[in-house]
Amino acid sequence: MKNTIFYFVLFFTSIVFGQQKPTTANEVKGALTKKEQLSKTSLVKNLPFQNIGPNIMSGRVADVDVNPENTTEFYVGYASGGLWYTNNNGITFMPVMDNSETQNIGDIAVDWKSGTIWVGTGEKNSSRSSYAGIGMLKSTDKGKSWKNVGLLDSHHVSRIVINPTNSDEVIVGVIGHLYSSNEERGIFKTTDGGKTWKKTLYINENTGIIDVEPAPNNFNIMYAASWERERKAWDFDGDGKNSAIYKSTDAGTTWTKISDNNGFPNGDGVGRIGLAVFNENTVYVLHDSQFREAKSDKKSASKSLTKEDFKTMTTDAFLALSDKDLNTYLKTYGFQEKYRAENVKQMVRVGTIKPIDFARYLEDENEVVFDTPVIGAEVFKTTNGGKSWKKTHTGNIDGLYSSYGYYFGEIRVDLQDENKIYVLGVPILKSKDGGKTFIGINGENVHADHQALWVNPKKSGHLLNGNDGGLNLSYDDGENWSKLNEPSVGQFYAVYVDNQKDYQVYGGLQDNGVWVGSHNARIDKRWHQSGQNPFESIMGGDGMQVQVDERNPNIVYTGYQFGNYFRIDRKSGKNTYIQPKHTLGESPYRFNWQTPILLSKHNQDILYLGGNKLHRSLNQGDDWETISDDLTTGGKKGNVAFGTLTSISESPFQFGLLYTGSDDGLVHITKNGGGSWEKISDNLPQGLWVSRVIASAHQKERVYVTLNGYRFDDFTPYIYVSEDFGKTWKNIGISIPTSSVNVIKEDPANENILYVGTDNGAYISFDKGDSWEIFNKNLPNVAVHDLVIQEREKHLILGTHGRSLYKANIANLQLFTKEFMNKRTHIFKMEAIQKRNNWGSARNDWSEVYEPAMTIPFYVNSNRKTTVEIVMNDVILNTFIVTPDKGYNEVSFDLSFNEKGKKAYEDANKNNKLEKAKNGKFYLPKGTYTVKIGDEKATFEIK
Repeated sequence: MKNTIFYFVLFFTSIVFGQQKPTTANEVKGALTKKEQLSKTSLVKNLPFQNIGPNIMSGRVADVDVNPENTTEFYVGYASGGLWYTNNNGITFMPVMDNSETQNIGDIAVDWKSGTIWVGTGEKNSSRSSYAGIGMLKSTDKGKSWKNVGLLDSHHVSRIVINPTNSDEVIVGVIGHLYSSNEERGIFKTTDGGKTWKKTLYINENTGIIDVEPAPNNFNIMYAASWERERKAWDFDGDGKNSAIYKSTDAGTTWTKISDNNGFPNGDGVGRIGLAVFNENTVYVLHDSQFREAKSDKKSASKSLTKEDFKTMTTDAFLALSDKDLNTYLKTYGFQEKYRAENVKQMVRVGTIKPIDFARYLEDENEVVFDTPVIGAEVFKTTNGGKSWKKTHTGNIDGLYSSYGYYFGEIRVDLQDENKIYVLGVPILKSKDGGKTFIGINGENVHADHQALWVNPKKSGHLLNGNDGGLNLSYDDGENWSKLNEPSVGQFYAVYVDNQKDYQVYGGLQDNGVWVGSHNARIDKRWHQSGQNPFESIMGGDGMQVQVDERNPNIVYTGYQFGNYFRIDRKSGKNTYIQPKHTLGESPYRFNWQTPILLSKHNQDILYLGGNKLHRSLNQGDDWETISDDLTTGGKKGNVAFGTLTSISESPFQFGLLYTGSDDGLVHITKNGGGSWEKISDNLPQGLWVSRVIASAHQKERVYVTLNGYRFDDFTPYIYVSEDFGKTWKNIGISIPTSSVNVIKEDPANENILYVGTDNGAYISFDKGDSWEIFNKNLPNVAVHDLVIQEREKHLILGTHGRSLYKANIANLQLFTKEFMNKRTHIFKMEAIQKRNNWGSARNDWSEVYEPAMTIPFYVNSNRKTTVEIVMNDVILNTFIVTPDKGYNEVSFDLSFNEKGKKAYEDANKNNKLEKAKNGKFYLPKGTYTVKIGDEKATFEIK
């Protein structure tokens, strides 16, 4: 989310969807079991990914939990980046959930006395990328292992509360499914550490619990907030009459509503509610009011024309406008040059357009115009345990929520001072007078969107603030902040690479813009000394897709949400806005949150951009032509941009052989550059989001399509291939464990190899999708939003939505053919090694000894013990036994002789005496060596 989400009302033609059904809890459970089994047998289980950062921009924080006896020790839960631990006040962090079945977190709670950690999975914020969880996870060994203890169908957990005197008694608030109705929502209680659960508060299948908070010194007294909300791909309704406040006096066993007709709002406009409990009777509430402000009778003092003026303007009144005033309006609001007073008056005069079109022209279909805005954030307080509520302030808290308060909703109170409260939104505000007045405490190094706040209950002014840009620490009540962004937890939407020798990796991130850096960038704290981070921000907002001119890597096309794209000249620093504009009188174009763009491989001046129609520029985005009619079903009434293109692909075999995919399930083809279009998705599942359409680089007739049911809580892996331009389709996603698919790519060298990114990891196929191998060494179970292959270096780059970027060398995998995999053993090519004098030595008395090592990559066609020999001129210098797995393997060799090998070498080379390194080892001298594994041999060189 960034700074504004536009609400709008659109009236489109109706759309017929397939009958998608939410994935059941049993299906999820079965998929997790299947994935675990696949991870044990995968042919690529031993080929590692390397995290290449970045970490500077971090990602969305869901919750923090601090040791009350040692505040330098705490856990941070990221929305889709897992759980991280520090015991040095955030200088360094260690991931403690990488071995769990998900990285998606809604809330965390720690019993610090026993070290038991509870994680409620599935983010509580109902955003576009709030991934579902798998229930409650529990660790009794500080994160070394995790056990799923139930509530598998909850999807999104909002709050966990542990009884401080009985760690087996836990209260959990569940907000429930995001895109569908379900019954596993409400408040659940366990008294046996999660072995069994009892639902103690349930409102209905569309209303869950967004917050639960006990009184600090009396666990029997607790408050809860219900939230009625419904999200669809085309609409989000974040309020309802069932949003309310509840109270329990028996530790969450029974509940009573305490917000009816006693000062707190009631009705359909009640939105998300956050709670801050000071004591048994004193509670603050932050409410996202979706009720409308009263209309103002005040007239604007400005004489300048606004778009509102044109909504009711008659033709006569329009023609009576002065040319100067009209031209000022046209210029101020960015109308195209051809629209000037003289000619637009003529267009109105003859009826080509109407005055209202001058307002509609500015209202792209991602923007809402209501007669009056919503009230937004407001704070209420009770001092009598909820018998009555009173608003703490007069007027509105302007600018905290705008129109998307559903994304925030957190409020805190300082337990040392009843009148000091904090409210989280955009930005973060503090009140010292019980909510009468507020001041902002956003620092210049603090992200604007705030999600979590820990207020030290024993020391006023000590704050830990979690936001969309990571974690910040303050000891002076928000006057100054330090940034604790050590973990690589970036939430990438898209990733791209260029063709420079030291190739650059580009990526667009959730609420953190677009960044670029070298694939070999060192992700450490060295930049604090140099002043230059290896990754550079080149665009703000929610970062989106990137394309780079292959002739000039300084020309970059990228942008932010809803199709706001630019051509960036990185050398000159000039940014040129290039979004296509509809013509006056034409319906505004609709642009998806993640609008697709594509540079033509046939001509790098040609750029494609998809709205609801496909647009083409022949001159780098300076001018546009629309080369299609609407390639969607026309949209739907709602407040989320919908009926938009999501994917564009052009065949490398033929200029103008184009495919498009839309968010409402349509796939189209044109073979003549947009002269005519054909819908080719009738035989695919209907109504699903087309997450990717890919024209094959190996066969002109071949095309791949992935469909995504995430927005129906349908996590089926929909992957299809056609060998006849989409006339017929084959389902190739059947064997992948249930998880929504975001992206598919062909291997550029081996047409049988496919790569897929899902909401729960990456997969590879060596047989065009007939079977799939999980691809996850060093990669946690995180959403893979995008992937790209750097063809020259043979690197696969994953853009994850929660753990930044990962890189793997796939050169050896590209050799995997059916014939190759029948071989008993194969040793892959090894790189030459530079001999160094520091092998086995330390730079000085206080540094570590440098231990050299090389990787020996090899393949075996079965699990078996085998011997690896290092040989020179038929003399065995070292030997060791390994137990490789079927498939790809790597073994590390420290480049030393063993005792027997040293003696054999010296016997064969009497004039070449070996010198012992300072660590006591004898290292191989310069020369050419042979590695033997079974009957296979391969050489490597030490230079």
